[in-house]
Amino acid sequence: MKTPNGLQALIDDGVIDEVLRPLKSGKEAAVYVVRSGDDVRCAKVYKDMAQRSFQQRVQYQEGRKVRGSREARAIGKASKYGRKQQETAWKNTEVDALYQLRDAGVRVPEPFGYYHGVLVMELVTDADGYSAPRLGEVELSAGQAREYHGVLVRQVVKMLCCGLIHGDLSAYNVLVGPDGPVVIDFPQVVSAGSNNAARTMLLRDVNNLTASLGRFAPELLDTWFAEEMWQLFEAGELRPDTVLTGVYKHDERRVDLDSVRHAINDAREEALIRQQGREAAAEQD
Repeated sequence: MKTPNGLQALIDDGVIDEVLRPLKSGKEAAVYVVRSGDDVRCAKVYKDMAQRSFQQRVQYQEGRKVRGSREARAIGKASKYGRKQQETAWKNTEVDALYQLRDAGVRVPEPFGYYHGVLVMELVTDADGYSAPRLGEVELSAGQAREYHGVLVRQVVKMLCCGLIHGDLSAYNVLVGPDGPVVIDFPQVVSAGSNNAARTMLLRDVNNLTASLGRFAPELLDTWFAEEMWQLFEAGELRPDTVLTGVYKHDERRVDLDSVRHAINDAREEALIRQQGREAAAEQD
């Protein structure tokens, strides 16, 4: 096939030898099956900002660290250089997360390097050597659904212990390999400790998986693993091997808005009285 834009440089540098076929094209990138020596891998070519349809990027970027104060200032000013740096940081996010999560024992594709803006990584296959299907494309028994759900909840816990939340996790960002689920696609990964929407995104990630697998094992729909793990995370008690129950007691107390308003008004009046006292003392001096 004709070499796609972005991959010729990898061939020229000897990183890959041949592009075999396209694997998928999504909102963030196009993925190709490539040959590197005797190994078959995949190469993820990120789309430029103008080509991407992914929305609400600002929400996902909140809390992300930028390498270098100059870059951070440029991004803040939204200059041409700043937009370029923001684009670079966006593409680097998945690469950094992939290595970090791999080292933490999360089931992700093995990364083999990042060259000219292209991520080369393991091609996840099924038992017959074909490209692994996505979780949302397979039929499961109730037992398989429960097993996969347990595995994926454990992966989410490990990610959270690294301070990361996938941010766009669903049955279509999970591949089913011979050894079970493999989590993919991390360009929108969220900082658990620095993003105000972190809890909401964690709940959405886990609920997406639970809803999909709950079609085969309905009892999963009565579990609350995301709420449980977030509560432990906030308390500093979540560990990669923490045993979760899926049981969570929701706070059903209603907020007493009148009491809150009275407390705010009392605080304002007290501050006003103190200010008036300071002004009176200043006039006497």
